[in-house]
Amino acid sequence: MAEPAGLTTSPSGLPAAIEGWRRWLEAERRAAGHTTSAYLRDLAAFLDFLAGHLGGPATLEALAGLKPADFRAWLAMRAGAGYRKTSTARALSSVRSFFRYLKRAGLAENAAIGQMRGPKLPHGVPKPLTESEAAATLEQAGALAGADWIGKRDAAVLALLYGCGLRIDEALSLDLGDRPAGETMMVRGKGGKDRVVPVLPAVHEAIETYLAACPYPLSRAGALFVGARGGRLGARTVQGLMAKLRVRLGLPASATPHALRHSFATHLLAAGGDLRAIQELLGHASLSTTQRYTDVDADALLAVYDRAHPRAHRS
Repeated sequence: MAEPAGLTTSPSGLPAAIEGWRRWLEAERRAAGHTTSAYLRDLAAFLDFLAGHLGGPATLEALAGLKPADFRAWLAMRAGAGYRKTSTARALSSVRSFFRYLKRAGLAENAAIGQMRGPKLPHGVPKPLTESEAAATLEQAGALAGADWIGKRDAAVLALLYGCGLRIDEALSLDLGDRPAGETMMVRGKGGKDRVVPVLPAVHEAIETYLAACPYPLSRAGALFVGARGGRLGARTVQGLMAKLRVRLGLPASATPHALRHSFATHLLAAGGDLRAIQELLGHASLSTTQRYTDVDADALLAVYDRAHPRAHRS
């Protein structure tokens, strides 16, 4: 993997530590490739800041000697430069991860990083599509493509996001051999954790329709969804598709590929789905993450309670 600019210019001890951290992220943490790349970019930006802040390239010794004021200066720089709070929060998480690795590997230790608090983030309540909006999105998914097979591919991808509650990266990382052969399929989620999700007949049909139309020879160990040139389909293409569908259907700006996953969970809840079962389907490590969806449609949930609870109609 090519290292981001800024990492290879540090003194000899630091690049070796960074390479060890990268391997640890991939082997021990089982971080996805794009996650590892994001962590490396965050660290590179931090080291670039330190080069100016300290008056020279950072070393392991310099990292061990950083004071709280040094970390605060970095956070203040990001705030002044207009970085989003979510971006800064992730960058701080990346830098903390690196310092934890340094301590674990016996290379350097710095307690000051543990004193840092990231920017306060607003409590993000998922914004799902309505059932009619989700249906219209799936119906129109293939209408914007320049080629018939691409339209079928787009329809299959969005059907997976909404019909199975997959993250976009989970759907696009599927290989041909992972495609559903029956009523379920195995999905590898965050942290390399596998889970089994049910597959609706309509989703199965959409995938098979796409495969029958795809002009490229696909191998069992190769990508299930491919782009116009035959390489693995990228997330930006799907994000661009949703942007076009927002315009075509008059959907809100919150109608992103991830909104289809939110919609999957919300509509299951509204129909009386069990929260812990939905947690398993989504691959959430914590039930508290899944519980965020209960804030979305309180009226619908109350209606389910009113229909289903044995004491709902007692005076």
